[in-house]
Order: sequence, then structure tokens, then C-alpha cells
Amino acid sequence: MAIIGASIDENRIDGKVARMEAELEYFRKIGLQAAEILPHAVDAVRNGRLDGRITKQAADVCDSFDFTYSVHVPNPVNVMHRSTAELHKKVLRASLEFTEAINAGIFVYHPGRFLDEEEFSLGLPPTSEDQRERLLQDEADYIRALALDFPGIAICMENASPYAGIPPFCYSEQLPPLRDQVLRIGRDNVKITLDIGHMYMASKLYGFDCVEATKGIAPLIGHTHAHDNFGGLKYHFQKQEHYLIPFGMGDLHLPVGWGEIPVSEILGTYASGYRGIYIMELRSRYHEDTGESRDNLAAILAGLEEAC
Repeated sequence: MAIIGASIDENRIDGKVARMEAELEYFRKIGLQAAEILPHAVDAVRNGRLDGRITKQAADVCDSFDFTYSVHVPNPVNVMHRSTAELHKKVLRASLEFTEAINAGIFVYHPGRFLDEEEFSLGLPPTSEDQRERLLQDEADYIRALALDFPGIAICMENASPYAGIPPFCYSEQLPPLRDQVLRIGRDNVKITLDIGHMYMASKLYGFDCVEATKGIAPLIGHTHAHDNFGGLKYHFQKQEHYLIPFGMGDLHLPVGWGEIPVSEILGTYASGYRGIYIMELRSRYHEDTGESRDNLAAILAGLEEAC
């Protein structure tokens, strides 16, 4: 049976372990089986170091629920950062230590970006082909070392969401380069997090077929992020979603079934052999709709199972 869960929301938790506990209680009440925990939601990592006291509190809360857990690295982590890569690597390692402490088996990692989102408007020179290859190799070496240090955790590298008007800032906007990087790392516990919403956005920008693209990475998928959108691209400076929703723009993180992503067709390419969990990554504004999203996703997965 498919394991379906949801991601806690860092804005709603706002650094409070007690609020995380309330969030997990809500997940249990609506019948979820998994939860994605964010160390930055409870301020468990500070200046690249793990806070042992907060981590112990979070671990005790997680132990009190019968969930399957995954952990998501803080979004800004970028081991390719031009000036502070070493600090980003410390945050990444500390987040893995948090993952180990709460007994989560899956760690979601945002791959390195040649240019940070915060740097888009600075007019920085683009990286050369040689620089990109060096950055890719450096990242591969570092993630391989982490995979060796944390053999009980699956480090699942997530495909990125693109922006209008910005040249590729992250190699994982498209799936083949992400697949190639995972294969370059060459560790059994380094896999892919397929973010269905991000892939749909990228398919509109780069003109590829989501179903065919998923087939190309299916054996490497170790984790799934499920949410919906309409595929409309946005510029990086467009942040207010209440203005984007009427126009179907941006990575909206809607409940499953509310947008236009062919979720059933995508999941149908790998669900039968998949042993990971399905995490619904919904915006905080859809918190009360988590149950409906779960029902829609469960119906899709049940239909795929019946068709097998």
C-alpha cells in the first residue's frame, strides 16, 4: 500500500517544536502515514551547527507518532555558492545529522545551483562550461562522501523549478542532467526526489514530455513530492501568490487535483515498483485542504494499482 504524507510548513511552525507537534497531530487526525520534517522549521540548525537540545526535543516529538519520516534541507542550501560554499556544506551536514537523530531514512537535497535566486538581479557573469563541470564534480565528490558517512539515509536529489527570463541556473531543472549527476556520484543511497510540480513547470519552458522524462529516471526515484499547478511560468521577483493564482502562474503547490498536471500518467510510469513515500508539499494557505489532496492522490494510486 502506498505511504502518503505531507510536509510541515516552516512559516506555520515558526521555530516552535510544540507547533510541529500540533502539525503532526493534525496529520495523524486526517489519516496520513508520513511527514516531511524541516530542521529549519524548529531552528535546529544555527550558523551551520546542529542545536542538540532542540534536536532532542524534535526527536522526542517524532518518536511519539507512528509516521514514516523524511527530512528536507533548508531551501537556500547551495554547495556551489560563489562565496560561502563551505558554510552551506556545514548546514547540509548538520541537516543530515538532524535526519539521523529523528530516525528518518530519507533526506531531500536541493542540488547545487550555478547562480543563486538571490543573485539573479545582480548582473553576475555566467559560469563557463569548464566552471560548471568543476562545480558538478565538486558537488558529486561531496555528496558521495556524505553518502558514505550516512549510509542509513537515502540522499534524494530534487529536480528544480525554473523561472521565466532566467537562463538555466540549476542543472536539475531538466531530468537527464540530474540523472547523470546521481550516476556520477554512484552510491546506492543517493537517489532522486521527483518533484512533479517542478517537472511540469520545466516541461513548459523546455518543451519536453513529462511522462517520457519520468520513464528516463524511474529506476532512480527514491522519493516523491506531489502537488499541482497550471504550468504558467513566473519571473523570480513575482512572490505574491494571491496575484499569481488567478493567472495560473508559478510553482503554486496546490492540492493534488486542483491544477493541470497529469499526475496519474506520471506516477503510472514508476508507481508499481516504487518503494518510497509520497509527500504532498502544499502551501500553508491549503493546510485545511490536505485531506482532500490526500484523497485525490490515494484515488490515483488505487486506480494505478487496479490497472496492474
